[in-house]
Amino acid sequence: MKTKKTITDSTVDPDILAYTVGDDPVLDRDLVVWDAMGTAAHVTMLSEMKLKRPVVTKAEAAHVRRELGRIAAQAEKGAFEIRVDDQDVHMAVERVLTERLGDLGKKIHTGRSRNDQVAVDVRLHMKDAILRTEAELVGLASQLGAFGCASGPIPLVGRTHLQPAMPSSVEMWATGHAEMILDQLENLEAAYRLADANPLGSAAGYGVPLPLDRDRTTKLLAFARPIHNCFGASMARGECEAALLSALAQLMAVLSRLAEDLILFSMPEFAYFKLPRAYCTGSSIMPQKFNPDVLELVRSKAAQVLGLQTAALSLLHAMPGGYNRDLQDCKGLYMKGLVLTRTTLRILTKVVAGLTVDADRCRAAFTPGVFATDVALAKVADGMPWRDAYHAVRDQFAALYDGRPAEVASIDPDAAVAAKRHAGATGGIDHALYRRREAAALKRVATRLDALLSARKALFA
Repeated sequence: MKTKKTITDSTVDPDILAYTVGDDPVLDRDLVVWDAMGTAAHVTMLSEMKLKRPVVTKAEAAHVRRELGRIAAQAEKGAFEIRVDDQDVHMAVERVLTERLGDLGKKIHTGRSRNDQVAVDVRLHMKDAILRTEAELVGLASQLGAFGCASGPIPLVGRTHLQPAMPSSVEMWATGHAEMILDQLENLEAAYRLADANPLGSAAGYGVPLPLDRDRTTKLLAFARPIHNCFGASMARGECEAALLSALAQLMAVLSRLAEDLILFSMPEFAYFKLPRAYCTGSSIMPQKFNPDVLELVRSKAAQVLGLQTAALSLLHAMPGGYNRDLQDCKGLYMKGLVLTRTTLRILTKVVAGLTVDADRCRAAFTPGVFATDVALAKVADGMPWRDAYHAVRDQFAALYDGRPAEVASIDPDAAVAAKRHAGATGGIDHALYRRREAAALKRVATRLDALLSARKALFA
């Protein structure tokens, strides 16, 4: 009985094969469309090379592109199979093309290595995923902004060291978190710019003796530029994934702080906010419990993404130049980081959308000490030097702390919030500023996604 011939080396020990293949047949399902795009661009460029005898003709390249379009459509329906003996998406696509097109399918790997193939696939996948993450990030920031705007200047005790500090507002709290989240776009943008460079044509990291037109594939795949040095293109694998994980880890750290605030301020002892009951879980023994489990898991997911970033950097730090198989494991790290981060963004957007405020509890939390700085500044306005005013007010509250009588001024919380009108203070929140930032980010995302979609349509036409 004849065994079916595969592209891969059938002499490898099955245990060794399984160990080296790892999770690629599963992870690479997310890369099929991008691998088809990279192959379509490569075969188009091959058909345009000036050789005595073309590697593939333009008609053959068009035939290959149509088949690649069918493979991409299959993949989107979950119907494209990557077998263990394929090892990865690249060999699976080549196998299917060879089954359908015969010898023509065997030509598509000319001038390529799986090294530059996977680098192209990952960067295209990352570009798409970063843009979608940015859109979800803006969605959460927008929801926080809407919550802050709707709550308006409801007084909220501002805290440092978790202790009552100065008058704040729900509006300032919500938009402050929104701004921190929007600022994380800068880190994602840095990761995007790093990913937006084409490694195709670097082959195994040292180029090939063929007149490859790397600018042509760069344009076909909608990259901003090619990575010039072939050796550098090979070594950039892993660095790109680590950069994205770094951006995701910083974003998750910011989201974890939001989750922690929501946990604290929804506790009965505070009760400033009320979480949607649908997003709380109960206890197996205590009937009265409505636990903020989802927010506690945000903290856990943040810790996991931080761990993934550390794993990626640890994997790279002692690696010699050139390709090493260790790099294979970077793929799963960044993919998991994306899933955890994007899921967290969507979950928190739901939670914030259902959040309610108890204005009476917010106001009732104000004690005279919260107004201490405002009292000192009022003395300054009457002509007292700041340090004298500071000590005068501090002495009053020190006496109160020690149980001694003291005359302590009290201020209406709403008046205190309204009194601070400079930019970014409780009475000076510029919601239009946030909306402009959000709109600009969404416009940039839409433009880039359209460019990727246009490139895909053109390649599979």
